[in-house]
Amino acid sequence: MAIAALLRAHKIAPKKRFGQNFLADPHAARTIAEAATTPPGGTVLEIGPGLGALTRPLLERAARVVAIERDRDLVPILAGELSGAVASGALTIVEADALAVDWAEALSAGPRPHAIAGNLPYLITGKLLERAVGLADAVDRAVFMVQAEVADRLAALPDTEAYGALTVFVQAAFAVRKILAVKGGSFYPRPEVDSAVVLLVPHRPRRAAETEAFRAVVKSAFGARRKTLRNAWKGLFGWSREELEQRATEAGISLDARGETLGVEAFARLAESVRET
Repeated sequence: MAIAALLRAHKIAPKKRFGQNFLADPHAARTIAEAATTPPGGTVLEIGPGLGALTRPLLERAARVVAIERDRDLVPILAGELSGAVASGALTIVEADALAVDWAEALSAGPRPHAIAGNLPYLITGKLLERAVGLADAVDRAVFMVQAEVADRLAALPDTEAYGALTVFVQAAFAVRKILAVKGGSFYPRPEVDSAVVLLVPHRPRRAAETEAFRAVVKSAFGARRKTLRNAWKGLFGWSREELEQRATEAGISLDARGETLGVEAFARLAESVRET
């Protein structure tokens, strides 16, 4: 049944407060499912399954799917539509806010490889990506549908307009690749912006350790994009101007540059100097 008809049959409507735009493009759903289950098998944690557009192709390829759905009105519909998979144990539906669930624990009971997938709600995309970064050492890949502008930021190269703190944090943990552009007409209701699918494959080891020092160095560098690093990092960690100059030189960084020109490893080198003191 089409999404609109299915919602009408159950007398419910998309909820704006949850940022609900249901995926209605089978090709996009298959692309995400294939990217999340290459090779086939393993366990996939799906964020926001909605009415199961992505869940169905995931079940065709994964050994087990754990689907986290926040909307209590959708959970019984999803369970009814996919009752066979629920009964067989191939699908577990968890009614909860994805940010309140221990993702590692949810994946732990299923076979590897472990993947995370989903059409991420715009309102909490940043928080969900932060959670994925924290879990990078425990998963084998992540595949997300995000707004096109966010996908551009995730995949950006240094010294480009889209490159920023989000880029650095995600690329410190994952190799990022955009694998599909998705127009607004692929969703119901139709959003005002286009989307894209990104594939995140964990670096082994990470390009940079996710430490408080690393976060502070990156956030300060991008706090005011027009500032040189000399000004952006003024007073960082209580360093004097002379100490900042010395540490930057040792890290191979020019303080006359701007944050968007630095690669992940440059930020990591300066952050490492904090740990060495």
